[in-house]
Amino acid sequence: MKLRVALKTARTATIETMTEQIYEYDTPGTIFINGERFGETRKAVFTLFDLKPDMDYNICLERDGEKAEITFRTDYEFVTLNVRDIGAKGDGIQDDTPFIQAAIMACPKDGRVLIPRGKYHITSLFLKSHLRLELSEGAELLADTDRYKYPRFPGMIESYDEKEDYNLGTWEGNPLPMFAGIITGIDVEDVVIYGQGLINGQASFDNWWDNVRQMKVAFRPRMVFLERCKNISLQGFTLMNSPTWVLHPYFSEDLKFLDLAIKNPADSPNTDGLDPESCKDVEILGIHFSLGDDCIAIKSGKIYMGRRYKKPSENIVIRQCLMENGHGAVTVGSEVGAGVKNIRVEYCLFRHTDRGLRIKTRRGRGKDSVLSEIYFDHIHMDHVMTPFVVNCFYFCDPDGKSDYVQCREPLPVDDRTPWIKKLYFTNIKAENCHVAASFFYGLPEQKIERIELKNVLVSFAEEAKMGAPAMLSGIGECSKKGFLINNVDTLIMDNVSISGQEGKAFDVSNVDHYEVK
Repeated sequence: MKLRVALKTARTATIETMTEQIYEYDTPGTIFINGERFGETRKAVFTLFDLKPDMDYNICLERDGEKAEITFRTDYEFVTLNVRDIGAKGDGIQDDTPFIQAAIMACPKDGRVLIPRGKYHITSLFLKSHLRLELSEGAELLADTDRYKYPRFPGMIESYDEKEDYNLGTWEGNPLPMFAGIITGIDVEDVVIYGQGLINGQASFDNWWDNVRQMKVAFRPRMVFLERCKNISLQGFTLMNSPTWVLHPYFSEDLKFLDLAIKNPADSPNTDGLDPESCKDVEILGIHFSLGDDCIAIKSGKIYMGRRYKKPSENIVIRQCLMENGHGAVTVGSEVGAGVKNIRVEYCLFRHTDRGLRIKTRRGRGKDSVLSEIYFDHIHMDHVMTPFVVNCFYFCDPDGKSDYVQCREPLPVDDRTPWIKKLYFTNIKAENCHVAASFFYGLPEQKIERIELKNVLVSFAEEAKMGAPAMLSGIGECSKKGFLINNVDTLIMDNVSISGQEGKAFDVSNVDHYEVK
């Protein structure tokens, strides 16, 4: 057992226990700070709050006779601006947006904006570079649900020389009008938002979730929207009842999302937890997701944005997270016009999601839409309907059920043809599954290049539910089906077992090289 400092500020530190235990332990560990007992934790990733600036700390964790220690020094802090001193009331009635925004804009480098205990009624808050924003324990940001109070971002603004453009608004991979996020960062860097407080979007079926497919003035705001940002960290707090996607970093890099809790009702529409879109170097660590759509959905623009900017999502690490109740635990797509590469999902727990890994693509995403080097390692799934789904016939968009998208015969490979290359699944236990062990369905004209499964154990629930393993035309409901695999160049299975299935354990077709070890 070893400890790693994932992030420290002047007031906090997120510590990762380097272990093969997934997400949490059965027995609590005791935390000591500078020799004094601080508290207990079961989680592999935990955050220490209320530290003092510019001080040396020794952290010791003891559990089941083992001990691990680490030392660090907290950051320097210049001043604190308390939003109450600037006019915010925190009574849940007054619109505190201008007062909190004033504190943000007035905060100097190495300063802190403090939002103390209370209920703060807000619309959109805008970040600036070199900011530390603390949402204290007991502090709650209550987002207004009146859409006419939110700033509206146009999708694409043409430059005066008519040679370039400025993309500001976005919706599902296209440059479209959107409301500014509840927390918005545009072209900022070196920002940390941290604390033990709560951001409450107050969305419900009476407001933002009503008739969600229709654009009303603009598309719904994200809880946190980061566009063209660098070196941004979110640490420790809770987000709930988001109007739509909770965390949406867009064309951004060097991002950390640490020890957060993301909570939306299981029936809430389009409330993805975290959707990195055309982002690079992202660490997602120790997050608890419980929501109504995909927990994490990695994207890189639909057809136009992918082709114009050619910016893939790449170098993303997801570790020690708990995903519950969503459609997919970790999803790639379907808006992946610029491709996705080097994704590592490690030591995570998936519970009661429809799918574990979910890759969604289709003809028309284009030749830049190359998905490769996607790794799943040390994953435990419980009551996941179908653990592995790769669907190259996803019927999204107005033409999603057209003959071109859904044709099962080989079509010519051209500029519209996407490609899934290398996928790796190792050390995975999936128990109490329902529909199928896997559903891998590549394109016949451009097969999935390589799938490797090693040390994979799948078992079905005794009372398995019926369901469709993937969203493509002509696929009906089933239960307790085995590994369904179609249109793959190379398939390697090493120590793969399945129990409780009905029918063939391995239903494999159109695979050029099939190796079982």
